[in-house]
Amino acid sequence: MPPSMTITLSDGAPIPLRVWQARSPHAVVLAFHGFGDSRDAWEWPAPHMAAAGITTIAPDQRGFGAAPLRGDWSSAARMVRDASEEAAFIHARMPDMPLYVMGESMGGAIALMLDSQRSRPPIAGTILVSPAIWPFDWGSRAVVNTLASIAPHWAFTGEDLPVHVVPSDNLAAMRRLYFDPLTLHAARLDSLAGLVRLMNDASRTVPRAPAPMLILYGDHDQLVPAGPMARLWRETPHARHDLILGGHHLLLRDRPVATADVIAWITDPDVPLPSGGDIAAAAWMAGDP
Repeated sequence: MPPSMTITLSDGAPIPLRVWQARSPHAVVLAFHGFGDSRDAWEWPAPHMAAAGITTIAPDQRGFGAAPLRGDWSSAARMVRDASEEAAFIHARMPDMPLYVMGESMGGAIALMLDSQRSRPPIAGTILVSPAIWPFDWGSRAVVNTLASIAPHWAFTGEDLPVHVVPSDNLAAMRRLYFDPLTLHAARLDSLAGLVRLMNDASRTVPRAPAPMLILYGDHDQLVPAGPMARLWRETPHARHDLILGGHHLLLRDRPVATADVIAWITDPDVPLPSGGDIAAAAWMAGDP
């Protein structure tokens, strides 16, 4: 789909945005997609959110979709600055509308780092969907950085994995993702090294994130391991934790009840989640994942 609008950031970069406008909005969500994805990542949940009075605004992140540097990695600092400027753009045009920030996978790391910024616009809440946030040990980082320095342009695809990874069991959504011209089907080693640094940086910002927070995770996620997610949940006792049973990595494409949980949390954060995911999360954590 063509963008709904294009905004220009402080360095002159044109960033396409896709907007799902609610008829009578009571909240607006700035949504950041995952690695290799694009603004189209929200095609499944956003219409349901709009019907519930929540407008979704989704940018292509720098290096992805139709944004500048497609296929390249800029830096975590630049991506977070982009996110801050996009949030400021929305806040300036809707100053009385509660602004939520939502990120999936890589976008979750960026959303968390934005939440921790002192100079950011007011954020009513942060929603992390299968967030790619965990500290890598120095040995793993050294291996990735060494490989990236030797062959930075080597392209890595899903076919190079030793196991078959299922990001979602929604076949229609997977076909749409695969044939979407905005999707990146290969990642260079230097971009993967940048992603590892981003995930590691985001893990250090967890204690500084002040906004109310909802963190969703599927117990069939093959891309974000259970251990790092359990660690993130232990480090965010103030957050609402939501375990989607049977959910894969692309939760909002994967399980409609995950979208229902997001809507419910924005609309009334004190009520139990429709999926029962808060109870499931407590039981999962009690089992020492």
